[in-house]
Amino acid sequence: MAAAGAAAAAGSLTGTAHAAPATRIKLTREDHRVVVIGSGFGGGVTALRLAQAGVPVVVLERGRRWRTGPNAKTFPSATAPDKRILWCRSAPQLFGRPVAFDPYVGLVEAVVGENMTALCAAGVGGGSLVYQGMTLQPAQDVFNRELPEQLDWSLMNRVHYPRVARMLQIETAPDRLIDTPNYRAVRTFARHVRSAHRPLSKIPMPIDWNYAIAELQGKMAPSYTDGSGALGVNNGGKHTIDVTYLAAAERTGLVDVRPQHEVIDVARTRDGRWRVHVNRIDATGATVEQKILTTRALVMSAGSMNTTKLLVRAAARDQITDLPDGLGHGWGTNADRIYVWSDPSGGFGAVQGGPVVYGSLNWSNPELAHTVIQASIPGFGLDAHSTMMVGFGVSDTRGHFVYDSATGQARLRWPHEGDAHIQTRAIHPTAQAIVGGQGVLSDTNAVFPSTWHGLGGANMGTVCDLDGRVREQRGLYVLDGALIPGNTAACNPSMTIAAVAERAMDNLVRNDVGSII
Repeated sequence: MAAAGAAAAAGSLTGTAHAAPATRIKLTREDHRVVVIGSGFGGGVTALRLAQAGVPVVVLERGRRWRTGPNAKTFPSATAPDKRILWCRSAPQLFGRPVAFDPYVGLVEAVVGENMTALCAAGVGGGSLVYQGMTLQPAQDVFNRELPEQLDWSLMNRVHYPRVARMLQIETAPDRLIDTPNYRAVRTFARHVRSAHRPLSKIPMPIDWNYAIAELQGKMAPSYTDGSGALGVNNGGKHTIDVTYLAAAERTGLVDVRPQHEVIDVARTRDGRWRVHVNRIDATGATVEQKILTTRALVMSAGSMNTTKLLVRAAARDQITDLPDGLGHGWGTNADRIYVWSDPSGGFGAVQGGPVVYGSLNWSNPELAHTVIQASIPGFGLDAHSTMMVGFGVSDTRGHFVYDSATGQARLRWPHEGDAHIQTRAIHPTAQAIVGGQGVLSDTNAVFPSTWHGLGGANMGTVCDLDGRVREQRGLYVLDGALIPGNTAACNPSMTIAAVAERAMDNLVRNDVGSII
């Protein structure tokens, strides 16, 4: 009876038509010391540092493993999209356009909210699989404007940001690569930035650039050097979380990473422990086994959107009582902007190497700090006379989540005006200055408001302390983008999420392991 009831509940929560009949689904109960939900930057850091402290950890990841290597064909192509792109529970759209793929445990989930669609990764390694890889550390004055000064930028600058840089093995692209024909668009961007009298920097990337050079030497099929790595780099050489933090964690023998384990619900038990309802799913998203995991310490690292949605749902259904009032508030987009720069006169080349080499870091004014980078686009078999620019900056605009009892889900509400202040006063003018009088700048966010960099919802200060402990909830932690209050100081979020998690784990290992964890 319990198995049948749990199966019925899980089917209604997921909304899937692919689950097998309830009588055929096995129900498994397990007890663990620590459960981490999510395997991205926060989850990867957490798993490794706890394991190094001797703590066994189970990591639950809804997506699959995506293994790479020279000449692999693991990831989908942006020019010929297939079912591998879309997460099976995603809204049926890709960058605002309707799509119809067979259900699959694909890479990207489009979560549609009011005035904003958040794009969320799925897979072992989380967002590191599909992010371009910009690994930027904020400047001190901008950091202190956007994040609590108690985080202590000087400590993080000395200890935690460098630790992340070492783990991800970040490097800038070598000149001998930039000087090749495939990187003409990169050189064009750099020339225009200098002409616009804007700052120009090479962008640190978690990439072994020798792979790109090997591609140009014909030693492996193109992946970096033709822009086809926008949705994952097939050849390897990209130091994603699965091959850095999580691989090191698994080598300890204390970390069990479980792909295709989709968390449906979290709750607090009467004895003060944490209960996690999980569906183990097949490649189509159909439930093949249900699990109820009980743990003394639960770490939410499912990403800003999904961590927040799970907790808001748990609060609305009294599965976790007395959660802080700030839960679901303080969510931001990091002021994301994606532009297409088109120039019929040429200058970019039909083949564009990448993924990212140069950016313009405009950080001198903390109130208008912003970054614009150039990113390669995949070849379409002809010269599209276009390239891509991505912007992000500081912004005080915030959205919030509301629980919809009809659907049983939390939904994002984002202000219609969004991040207009920073975008119209800083990001767009810089992008337009770079284009100058050559070509046309098209703002894709004006057509399809979206973000890859959702942050906040369980913010430090209002919901959690600086180490991710949820206030008044012993043994419940948030260590991912949901902890960050809406913005990461004119940088893309990955390095700051990881550095904040590293800082937190130093404190949690020292103070919580052996008592709470």
